[in-house]
Amino acid sequence: MDKIPNSQLIETDIPSNRASWKKIEPFALTFDGYKHWGSFKRCREVAEEGVKLYRGQKELTQSLTDLRTCLFFESRRWKHFEKSPSKKGMEYVHILVEAIRVRVAAKEIQ
Repeated sequence: MDKIPNSQLIETDIPSNRASWKKIEPFALTFDGYKHWGSFKRCREVAEEGVKLYRGQKELTQSLTDLRTCLFFESRRWKHFEKSPSKKGMEYVHILVEAIRVRVAAKEIQ
């Protein structure tokens, strides 16, 4: 898949919230968190905030850009591990996908 800017992202671009990693990973790579934030470090910081909210069982209230950063970072993390996400990892991924869908449906493109 090509890169898709937030302003052009539509609901049909987003995999279902129960999709397999094989279907989600290409979507995750339609956003380049490293390029957007200008560094690995800043991208990681944004992604870590998402994980912190998730682990604290709080609602993911970040912007669409932040959520896409989190999903992008998860794709890079699991690529680094050279395996697919664990069951717990997929739970987080599915929550990210659904939060992205909600922002896109509400036309919250920031």
